[in-house]
Amino acid sequence: MNEIISLNIWQFALIYLLLVIVLAVMKKCKINQAKLLIVASMRMTAQLVLAGLILTYIFENPHPVFTSFYILLMTGFAIHMALQRNKMINKKFKLIVGLSLSISGIAIVCFFIMLVIGVSIFNPQYTIPISGMIIGNAMTGVSLGIKAFHESVNTQRAKIDALINMGVTPRKILTPFVSGAIETALLPTLNSMLGMGIISLPGMMTGQILSGTLPMTAILYQIAIVIAITTVTCLSVFCALFFGSRTLYNKRSQIHI
Repeated sequence: MNEIISLNIWQFALIYLLLVIVLAVMKKCKINQAKLLIVASMRMTAQLVLAGLILTYIFENPHPVFTSFYILLMTGFAIHMALQRNKMINKKFKLIVGLSLSISGIAIVCFFIMLVIGVSIFNPQYTIPISGMIIGNAMTGVSLGIKAFHESVNTQRAKIDALINMGVTPRKILTPFVSGAIETALLPTLNSMLGMGIISLPGMMTGQILSGTLPMTAILYQIAIVIAITTVTCLSVFCALFFGSRTLYNKRSQIHI
């Protein structure tokens, strides 16, 4: 297979011209997010360039300490981002969210790297990029799940109060909200699975094919990572909401949201 074509700085810079289209649409629709788009683009570029430099060093100087530190840093930022988007939850709920994300994410990463691929968990070439996909999607799922849970509970507060007055336990009241939020968090992943291979070629598979990997090898990796992402999203959201929802009521069956 042909080697991947490297982009020089001028070829790469052309991609930023596409943002002009986004800015034009925003202006036409009077969407006041132009500053956010520019800042987000610049921040993304800086972060990815920095990550590229760090990963280059780690790949050239592989060491368990470097790999472990990078994964822990990645997990810490994922927890921070998930909590930053959901500041309204209480401290115990936040602790449960952090534990759910970290334990579920790292457990699925270890399973994938050590059993599915069969290499050392400290192998940076596999562990770091796969951890990024798994933990990143878990973060998105948890953020979406908590947001959906909180919004649905707030909009039906009158119904919840009525059920409490009727003697229904808080656990039974909140369980349908937890289930609905988990479904909401899983829908984007499930919908993307339906269209894979027909409508779209996923990012991991595309990257591997561009780098010269045989298409069938790339397909097997993509199927495996999608199943891992679905599992970690489901597990982390379930743990965060199932246990987190229990922090919203006390022994006297009073719900505090």
